[in-house]
Amino acid sequence: MTQEEKELLLKDLSARLPYGVKVQVEYNAEEFGKTIEIDEVMMIDKYGEEILLYHSSEYFNIEELKPYLRPMSSMTAAEVGEYISLKEDIIGSNDVTYFFETHESIDWLNQHHFDYRGLTKRGLALKVPEGMYKIK
Repeated sequence: MTQEEKELLLKDLSARLPYGVKVQVEYNAEEFGKTIEIDEVMMIDKYGEEILLYHSSEYFNIEELKPYLRPMSSMTAAEVGEYISLKEDIIGSNDVTYFFETHESIDWLNQHHFDYRGLTKRGLALKVPEGMYKIK
């Protein structure tokens, strides 16, 4: 995993912490295949920059984990309406309406575990199994 990929994953996971992001342990032989929920993200500078994720008194390197995320294409019609209502609309030329992200719309995507950064396509995340996340 490149440093750029680590930083992208760190940004993404940090924004999802309040919403109970679940990850699969990928490389840790003792915990391989286990699904856990991340409680905390921390960076330490020991022998270079290292990013650790915390779960119930266990620490995992960011390279050992892959979050479960929903593809944008799985958004239901009701979710599309809710999501668009959170965006800021700007009327452009030729009566075309352009929508721009707001912090509320990005928070909504994180809360609903959507992969708006394309992490799954880059091999940094896994497609969420049906029913894993219960959205209130």
